[in-house]
Amino acid sequence: MVSKRLMGAAALLLLAAGAAGAAGLTVKEQLGKDIFFDNNLSINRNQSCAVCHAPEAGWTGPSPDINSHGAVYEGSIAGRFGNRKPPSSAYATTAPILKYIRQGGGMFVGGNFWDGRATGEKLGNPAADQAQGPFLNPLEQALPDSACVVHRVCTATYGTAMDVVWPGSCAIVWPADADTSCATEGAFVNLDAPNRAKSNLAYDYIALAIAAYEGSTESNAFTSKYDFYLAGKAFLTPQEKMGLALFNGKGKCARCHVNTGKKPLFTDYTYDNLGVPRNVENPFYQSTFNPLGAAWIDLGLGGFLESRIDYSRFAKANLGKHKVPTLRNVDKKAAPDFVKAFGHNGYFKSLKEIVHFYNTRDVLPTCAPGSPGEKVTCWPLPELALTMNTAELGNLKLSDAEEDALVAFMKTLTDGYQP
Repeated sequence: MVSKRLMGAAALLLLAAGAAGAAGLTVKEQLGKDIFFDNNLSINRNQSCAVCHAPEAGWTGPSPDINSHGAVYEGSIAGRFGNRKPPSSAYATTAPILKYIRQGGGMFVGGNFWDGRATGEKLGNPAADQAQGPFLNPLEQALPDSACVVHRVCTATYGTAMDVVWPGSCAIVWPADADTSCATEGAFVNLDAPNRAKSNLAYDYIALAIAAYEGSTESNAFTSKYDFYLAGKAFLTPQEKMGLALFNGKGKCARCHVNTGKKPLFTDYTYDNLGVPRNVENPFYQSTFNPLGAAWIDLGLGGFLESRIDYSRFAKANLGKHKVPTLRNVDKKAAPDFVKAFGHNGYFKSLKEIVHFYNTRDVLPTCAPGSPGEKVTCWPLPELALTMNTAELGNLKLSDAEEDALVAFMKTLTDGYQP
């Protein structure tokens, strides 16, 4: 005889599977999507993952006003800002676990976040490791502890899916004031040892669900014009073809933004210092969480490596290096006049600007930020020049038409193309 409990679980499974199937997602992916878009998973119930990783903007920052200036997004608590532009969350699940390889003089490959600190060593997936960060970051979603995240997920309307995917994951005995305490000291402090262990495990499951959604066909769609071109179902214009040839050749783009294979990801998962100037409008310079103020320098991968005993010897060589992002959806916009920010600090405001920088960084004269001609006839000094890449950019000798062709090609990498 089948127990009522098993019948209930089966019913939940059928309901969850039906809802997920209708959306083209698995139960785990749908759970991850529900978590990804849930504003309640922040201290003031006003910020979800999607606030900084919106699909209509290529899974990155959706506000043209913010992108036009500091490019860093405000957290759940008003007045608190992070220090970098949100990277795209799409195609992030393809990154391998961070590792050091000796080829090419030695380099780090894999990981997530601009500085690689979501290594993937904890959960076997850098995207899952990354998903646990913003919930507890005081500059982002700002919840006091992981148990608060678990409590809010397990008590949400979609929380039953947790027990469907991972049976018993929400079987945690919460103190009566668990939700209230999430506004102050956190829910974890009042849990006994067995329930703490359950909560920790559930928090890992939450991150794995988010990573499952970020790896779904809704996020990693592979439906750009270039994908249809590779499949023989679309044609590139002469300008786009010219851009592709430049991308693979004279422009040297494919050296880092690798485009081989049937589903190229346009990244090699390495880290590089492009010599990007400071974004002087970055609100982190004025943040009370930044004791260095205007003297702060983004140390990138090197800053993270300094915190690791096993990697600290590599820190100096990697100062100022940031992750090579995928170029998929690099031009995806909510509207034709939508302003996107590019680079780890959002200094560039168009693809044309950043291509022009790659082309002329070492050719044009130096100027102060805000000078007439900045980004056109002159460039400010790099934020950190010590490890700057001088071999693959800076003087590409591209014409203005060739710059435009590269931009035209990158526009073909936007998902949602209808052949």
